[in-house]
Amino acid sequence: MPPGHCLPLNDPDFIANPYPALQTLRRELPVFHDPQHNKTFFTRHADISALLKDKRLGRSLLHRYSREELGWPPPDPRLAPFNQYQDNVFMDMEGPAHTRLRGLVSKVFTPRQVENLRGKLEAVTVSLIDSAPRGEPFNFVQHIAEPLPVILIADLLGIPEQYRPQLRPWSAAIVKMYEMNPSDEDINSANQAAHDFMELVGQLAEQRRAHPGDDLISALTQAELDGSRLTEDELRATCIFLLNAGHEATVNGSTLGLLALLRNGEQAQALPAALASPSGDNLLKTAVDELLRYDTPLPMFERYVLEDMDFNGMPLKRGQELALLYISGNRDESRFEQANSLLLTRADNPLLTFGLGTHYCLGAPLARLELQTLFRVLFERRANIQLAGKPVFQSGFVIRGLANLPVMTR
Repeated sequence: MPPGHCLPLNDPDFIANPYPALQTLRRELPVFHDPQHNKTFFTRHADISALLKDKRLGRSLLHRYSREELGWPPPDPRLAPFNQYQDNVFMDMEGPAHTRLRGLVSKVFTPRQVENLRGKLEAVTVSLIDSAPRGEPFNFVQHIAEPLPVILIADLLGIPEQYRPQLRPWSAAIVKMYEMNPSDEDINSANQAAHDFMELVGQLAEQRRAHPGDDLISALTQAELDGSRLTEDELRATCIFLLNAGHEATVNGSTLGLLALLRNGEQAQALPAALASPSGDNLLKTAVDELLRYDTPLPMFERYVLEDMDFNGMPLKRGQELALLYISGNRDESRFEQANSLLLTRADNPLLTFGLGTHYCLGAPLARLELQTLFRVLFERRANIQLAGKPVFQSGFVIRGLANLPVMTR
């Protein structure tokens, strides 16, 4: 077992600025076991990259072993509605089940689908930015960052307007279950949100089977691969996952990215002219990846050890839970020059933000397109944007972002 160390994942100061502590850990204790959370943490880029591609690890154990074999208790009956959703999320599966579901989703969630969103994305982004207040502070999270991806993903899925106000609260309730030690209130809220969300998608899927439209729910009801189709629970869970994953990371990536720019004022001030130059499109791409590296919106992902193994001389036991700190690996000085500096033209940038290997993020192209469009339009139309108060972070670390980013423009 590696040395012990307790990481203060629920401490507001750590959530707001984990980088000094993580830098010390990379240098002095790059691998440690946290007895409080019963996880073994990895902090260095090389280790995290290798583990993400190691077939001896998985997002799940239950495709190989029963709960009895693992010594696990039965599922908590309090979590039945949430587990009905979670047990059918393809990104948390392994083996043939993951391959089958990811293949079905990939048939309909294609690069062409993403590209077809470009016009809608541009129009929604312009509308949100132009409707934000001028000459007085406003919360960038509430006015722009949150509504943008929800509108886009809801359009993509084909969710009618009257249901859209519920989507963000449902998603926020569900993702609290991924934080450390959710409260009873969090559990109850997540269960209710998962139940209500699954019911809505089920109703919409039934309608689309009878009357298909040009939307992702319709396409998923028809998708077939090697004679296989999505079950009802798989279809519901897949739609919810696409909405949750498709906007949580984008909301937090855009707000953390803008905060990074505003705290690095010289780069923010130079950005409008740079984006207007002939090389502006290339700069936009490297800039967005650099923002996603510099302040990672999804700081930590977990893997289970599928079989007893040795990793760089360290024994790891079957069932052991590993926590891979993307947020630390993305600032690793041994992999990135000037790792703690924001360099928008950084070309050599193997960021960990979207993962690696089999579970590489399916929505990475859409997330990049959303962020590129948002920052381009924002600095075209509000080039004088500036901080107008102290940013307020949300309470979670696993899904890390801002609750309030006060800004002002003329």
